[in-house]
Amino acid sequence: MTVATCIVSGGSRGLGLATVERLLARGDRVATFSRTGSPALDTLGAAHPERLHVEQFDGTDTEAVRGFVTRTAARFGGIDHCIANAAIAAEGVLATTRDDQIDALLALNVKGTIVLVRECVRQMLVRPAHRVAPTVVVVSSIVAARGAAGLSVYAATKGALEGFARSLARELGPRGIRVNAVAPGFLATELSASLP
Repeated sequence: MTVATCIVSGGSRGLGLATVERLLARGDRVATFSRTGSPALDTLGAAHPERLHVEQFDGTDTEAVRGFVTRTAARFGGIDHCIANAAIAAEGVLATTRDDQIDALLALNVKGTIVLVRECVRQMLVRPAHRVAPTVVVVSSIVAARGAAGLSVYAATKGALEGFARSLARELGPRGIRVNAVAPGFLATELSASLP
């Protein structure tokens, strides 16, 4: 099996952590970042010091994201897969949703994802030959298609990502980079536990 280099955003808990664990279990090199660490991620780092690169920063910080992707590509010899998973949610009816809540969701869920994917794609495009077929996976949510009371802004951010992924797939497919959006249903994670 060919070892791939994978970037996973939001890898300290929930779906991101499960993704990091699975990629490491199959032998891949993984780089992940999140705003906060976790004991589970620390344990993985101790078990896989040569194959796991972890940094802690806010995914809305464009320069931090750019530097992280550059360092990962330098350390592991390029980027093969980008899994854009980091997200936040704010539950509440739209009439009482504050501007700062809307701004925060758009900043991480939409702009943060687009910036991460852009930086990874730049690395993918400069490599003449990949170990494996490069891919981008954008994590959406079933809420984007089905809706959920109290999650209208979150649903809007995830719907935006689905449109982004569809258009990017048309842009990058001819260049040999596959792009998909996945829309998980309800998962018992810290993010979902924070919703009433």
